[in-house]
Amino acid sequence: MRETIFITGIDGFTGRYLEQYFIEKGFDVYGSVLGTPKKESHFSCDITKKEQVDALFESIDPDYLIHTAAISYVAQENASLMYDVNTIGTEHLLASLIKYGMKPKKILLASSATVYGNQKEEILDESMCPMPVNHYGCSKLAMELIAKNYFSKLDIIITRPFNYTGVGQEGHFLIPKIVAHYAKRSPTIELGNLHVAREFNSVDDIVAIYFKLLMSSATSTVVNVASNRPIQLLKIIEIMNRLAGYTIEVRVNPQFVRANEIVSLSGSSEKLQSIIGDFHFAPIEKTLVRMYKEALGEEA
Repeated sequence: MRETIFITGIDGFTGRYLEQYFIEKGFDVYGSVLGTPKKESHFSCDITKKEQVDALFESIDPDYLIHTAAISYVAQENASLMYDVNTIGTEHLLASLIKYGMKPKKILLASSATVYGNQKEEILDESMCPMPVNHYGCSKLAMELIAKNYFSKLDIIITRPFNYTGVGQEGHFLIPKIVAHYAKRSPTIELGNLHVAREFNSVDDIVAIYFKLLMSSATSTVVNVASNRPIQLLKIIEIMNRLAGYTIEVRVNPQFVRANEIVSLSGSSEKLQSIIGDFHFAPIEKTLVRMYKEALGEEA
């Protein structure tokens, strides 16, 4: 019998990649969307409404569950909504599973590396005390703390993914913004500190790691989904100049520059690799080529 997986936020950036990946792995894949479903395997559910979540799990009993539904834009102005979705919405899911006596083989809850906040360290690991500096990070940390109350009842892994990107990511994120400027052959682009280095991993790698974590024996734990491979923003510009065949003029916008910003920041992958084994992340060039060709309307 085919195993089933349920993905919240299945029509989101990460959710779409997860759906395709698990279909190719031979799973029956179901998921929730906020609006009107476009597939029979998708169900409309506002996770901030407990009665809707209860109704969902009255009829679905998945072998695995990945929770990606969230407000992921740090600059979201409605702080209350961010907590309602990211924190309370997650508790609704876990409480409903308990209410209906369901115990998936593994539940993966997507948190965020933003929970670390400003650590004044270049490599962030799971032993550090989280110190989030915005509502997004705080809402994710609150989600983690609530979820830990369910560790004794459900098999849960909480992931802290670092920056990742790919075709289909919303245009207000950094890499899609840069790629779009080149696709339009814009003469200039405004960015912040050009000398910082951050992780820019591929969504394909994140999805593959989520699968490996679900299939692992790990449970009741928090783990970075990180490559520990910081890439300079200037390197991204250099690659894009080469791909596009012209040199864009980069202007530093003081509004995008953060005070006391750490020059290089990445996540320790030691715990992750102890769980799933060695994992080789795709080079950033491969991801940028696909995104650029997609932006130009060409086949990747």
